[in-house]
Amino acid sequence: MSDQTSLSRFSSYERTVIFLLAITQFTVVLDFMVMSPLGDMLVKSMDINASSFGNIVSAYAYSAGISGLLTAGFADRFDRKKLLVFFYIGFVVGTAFCGLADSYATIVAARIITGLFGGVIGSISMAILTDVFPMEKRGRVMGFVQMGFGASQVLGIPIGLYVANHQGWEAPFIYIAGFSVLILIGIVLLLKPVNAHLMNNTSDRNVLSHLLTTLRRSAYQRGFLTTSLLSLGGFMMMPYGTIFAVNNLDVHEDQLPILFMVSGLVSLLFMPMIGRLSDRFDKLKLFGVGSIWLIIFCLIYTNLNGVPFWLVLVLNTGIMLGVLCRMVPSMALISAVPDDSDRGAYMSIQASLQQIAGGIAATIAGLIVYQKTSTSALEHYDIVGYVVAVCVLLTLVLMYYINRYVRAKNKVTAGH
Repeated sequence: MSDQTSLSRFSSYERTVIFLLAITQFTVVLDFMVMSPLGDMLVKSMDINASSFGNIVSAYAYSAGISGLLTAGFADRFDRKKLLVFFYIGFVVGTAFCGLADSYATIVAARIITGLFGGVIGSISMAILTDVFPMEKRGRVMGFVQMGFGASQVLGIPIGLYVANHQGWEAPFIYIAGFSVLILIGIVLLLKPVNAHLMNNTSDRNVLSHLLTTLRRSAYQRGFLTTSLLSLGGFMMMPYGTIFAVNNLDVHEDQLPILFMVSGLVSLLFMPMIGRLSDRFDKLKLFGVGSIWLIIFCLIYTNLNGVPFWLVLVLNTGIMLGVLCRMVPSMALISAVPDDSDRGAYMSIQASLQQIAGGIAATIAGLIVYQKTSTSALEHYDIVGYVVAVCVLLTLVLMYYINRYVRAKNKVTAGH
């Protein structure tokens, strides 16, 4: 009954917006996430080494980061719907190019193109959600939209692996591009213009001035640092997670889709629930619980060797729950930091730093871990776990100040 009441608070158009942006998020996340499971197949197909594959993954992250900075200055000067359509078209083209790539150089180029466009879509979507939905609904909205992350693991990655096994590693990218064309049509036809910020923005600042002004504000800088640390901790374990699972935890390659699917199911089932908790209870406390929970499971997991598959599933589920309990409240709080006239620039810079921090995290992890041969155990992954734990603790401290700033800002707004 309470679930029905919660859902009834959204109008039919609001539900349409949530659906469109959630499924958009699904395709963007899937395009990024599917690269890791396809890594072994791609390395063998192109006859490249593991470090070269790391460059393919990094190409997306760094180009996405650069794109975020380049678009930050003018992100608040256009209708957000038009921006979303423009960048989503570029994402579709880049993803299709990935499916047509036949060499190391072309796949790197394809990932750069996809990153330049796809890396900004998340920030535009968050800016749209923040413009359309008030703060008291935002936790649930973020929860629903981020279900795209879980859906990409439950449906996208296992299906992508199945398709790749039968039609080649290129096939999943072609299917993602085709599906994205249908979503693009839905955005064009169903999403209303999102331009209220243009009426409120009377500033005559040019693009560079807007970018620099946004970067200089101390409250915004705290948000940027928090976002960077969130990504640094989150991305550090991911690139080598499959290698660790197979070579250290004795997970068979045929069990990997199940591992991804279970983690995704946890996201789908718990994300809306955590979104409601984020709106009902203190967001900082929920973030704190998730942080401590994540540290415990992370340290246990990265110190394991040769354990039963069911235990790997349990620990992965625990890690995912910790991630979700941090993701939803942190996004709701960080999105409330900027003023309306700066939101597009703020979100673009935030997305940029998120991607760059992810690339840096993968690089740092690569410097820490070591593997003698492709079938040897991955060494020093426990050190990665300790570094992640430190990042999580630092992020918790920063989030305390973010929460205090947002509360003070809301009081001032309410007073007016």
